Order: sequence, then C-alpha cells, then structure tokens
Amino acid sequence: MVTNVEVLIIGAGPSGCVAAAHLINEGVNVKIIEKNKFPRFVIGESLLPRCMDHFEEVGLLEPLQKIGFEIKRGARFLKNDVVCNFDFSKKFTEGWDWTWQVPRADFDSVLVNEIIKKGADVQFEQEVIDVKINSNGKSVIDVKDKSGEVYTINANFIIDSSGYGRVLPRILGLDKPSELPKHSSIFTHVKDINRPEGEEGTLITFDVLDTNTWFWVIPFSNGNTSIGFVSTTEYIDSFKGNNTERLKEMLKLSKYYYNRFKDVEFSFEPKCIKNYSKSVSQIYGKGYALTGNSAEFLDPVFSSGVTFATESALAAAKLVVKEVNGETADWEKDYDSYIKEGVGVFSSYVKEWYTGNLQTLFFHRPENPEVKRQICAVLAGYVWDKTNPFVKKHNRAISTLAHMLNMMENEKANL
Repeated sequence: MVTNVEVLIIGAGPSGCVAAAHLINEGVNVKIIEKNKFPRFVIGESLLPRCMDHFEEVGLLEPLQKIGFEIKRGARFLKNDVVCNFDFSKKFTEGWDWTWQVPRADFDSVLVNEIIKKGADVQFEQEVIDVKINSNGKSVIDVKDKSGEVYTINANFIIDSSGYGRVLPRILGLDKPSELPKHSSIFTHVKDINRPEGEEGTLITFDVLDTNTWFWVIPFSNGNTSIGFVSTTEYIDSFKGNNTERLKEMLKLSKYYYNRFKDVEFSFEPKCIKNYSKSVSQIYGKGYALTGNSAEFLDPVFSSGVTFATESALAAAKLVVKEVNGETADWEKDYDSYIKEGVGVFSSYVKEWYTGNLQTLFFHRPENPEVKRQICAVLAGYVWDKTNPFVKKHNRAISTLAHMLNMMENEKANL
C-alpha cells in the first residue's frame, strides 16, 4: 500500500498538532503518524505563557480552555530559607500572564482530537522505520503498523515532531552531543492527598537542594501532582534499589516537602531519564524540518520544552505553506537562525543555573525589581525580545551581575 501526502508529520504531541493545525487552516494536505496509542504518559507538564500565543493563533486555545487545567501564573523557587517568586504579570515583555500545569496524557488528547475534528488523517500505533529523501526533497517513508505490516508513504515534506523518539535524527544520523552538563531525572505522579488548601496547593515549585540538585512539584487540577528530582547522573545513580526505593529515599532531601509526600503512594513506578539533554547537527534540510525535542532538548528547570516545540512547529509550518504556494521560503533566516536564537538564550540560562550564577541572582537579597522583571520575561518564554537586556546580552548579563553581587557580599563579610 502506498499513500501520497503533501506533508507528513511524525508525532501527535503539541508540536505536531500545532504544525498540523496551521497547515490545515491553510488548506495543506496533512497526515500524522504517531507511534503510541493515546492517551499516553509523557513528561513536560509545565507550560510557559509564550505557547498560549501559538495555541491561540492556530485555533487550538478554545478547546483547551474548556477542560479546566490548573492555572500557572508564575513559578516559585526555594533554597534554604529564601523564597523567589516569579509572577508572569510582572515581566518586562508584554504577553500572556498565565498558562497551565497539565497532565500531558489529557492535554495532548484534547489537542489531537481537535486536529482530527479539523480533518487531519491521524494514525496511531504506527512506527516510522525508514526514510529516504530524494535530491528534490521528496521523501519515501516506510511505516510499520500495529500488526507488523509495512507500508509506504510518499511525502513532499516531513515535519519531525516525534519528541524523545527523535525519528529523523536517528535515521539520518543528525544527533550530536549536547553542550550542556549531563543531568538525569527521576519522577512520578502521586494522588496529592495532603495537598494544602489555597494557593500553596497549586503552586509549581522548584525546591533547590544544591547547585546541581532540585526537586519539582507540579500540582494538577485533577488532584494529582507530578514530583521529580533532577541532578547529575552520577548523583542519581548513587541511590540504590529500584526506582521507587530511590525516589522515596531522595524525598528525604526536601525538608519543605517531605512530610507532604512521605506516605503518599506513587501512581506508577517512577521513571528515570538519564543524560536527557539532546542536540542535532542541523534542524532542517531539503524536504524536512525538526521541531521541539526532536531537534533540541535543554533541561526541565525552566519548563521550556513545550514552548520550543510549539514555537518551532508553527515557524516550520508557515515556511512549508510558502513552499506549497510556490513562494520562496528562507529556512536559514526564518527557521534555523530564529529558533537557534531562542534556544541560545535558554541554553545560557540553563548553563548559568548549574554554574550557580543564576541561582545567585534568584536568591540574593534584597531583590532588584527591574532585573527580576527582565528575567521573568525569559522564564515566560519571551526569549526573542531583544529590547530585554537579559535576552540581548544573555551570554554575559547573568555572570556579570552575579560576579558583582558576590563581590559585594565578600566585601560585607570582610568589614
């Protein structure tokens, strides 16, 4: 069996759905191949305000608003006895002041069901096993269905939104080592029976235990909460036993949250992802584009994953529409350079988080309100706003200010 399609999208997560929605809105013939059966568990449950722009632009916001996901108005960081609260309504760049904390199984199912309503051909439990791209950019894709039968799809263009599956990087040999430090995570969901009433029970929080180690708490509106630790791979591997035993032992590290979660049963055996940061040698080529985690995954500390996924998906889909319409698409300028600018900003923040410089800025007292507004805009996902000094000068702004603050503290100590 051979199927012909203008655009094949690999993956039905937020990235694939945003790309598909824009293409369908523009009258482009789209087919989505998804390896899993939905609903399915996936990590990346805390969104950023920037991605709300994408859902709104392609017509996916309204069905999401009907569900009642937990509202996320900012983020809280704890270290020792110091609290750093970021409020998205108090940020440098104009834009959305809130977003959601979501169980991705539910969230992604809403998106893909809406895409199906729009007329997309979505096929679940289908695995891409081989891709051959001709010199003209047209592709021949071999797909294996759930019964093990192999069939072929001919596509004029491929958008790889396969996330952690990283289909094209694997098949085309595009993977390259990440420049970020090697970190790992261990996580699960719990029925949050000890959740406090009011705002405290709804806040997404990062409990910072040391420069490399932090604990996330992401409450959902359904009463469940996502919990997990991030640290160096070596440190997480130092905890013995199965994943349940390891995570229970690590919970003792969080003085703030231990009593809330110490006797709560895990909803599933904790999962561990090792050395999660990924990169590629190129994010587009003749006849294809990589979006979201298929192209680059940085670190969960600032929840940038879904936002980069939807940003890159929409940018790629717009360029594909140009090509379909016979217009010139500048992939180097409007995709490669554009996406890498945003990735570069967040990458600087991740690197400076683990050097401790960004943590110095977060937890230094007294706070600098203007600096905080500028950093808050970055944490909200507005990383292309070059009027923001902490975007424009991201390579040196954090380290320079942290160095000044440390010098001031040393001078005080020596008085």
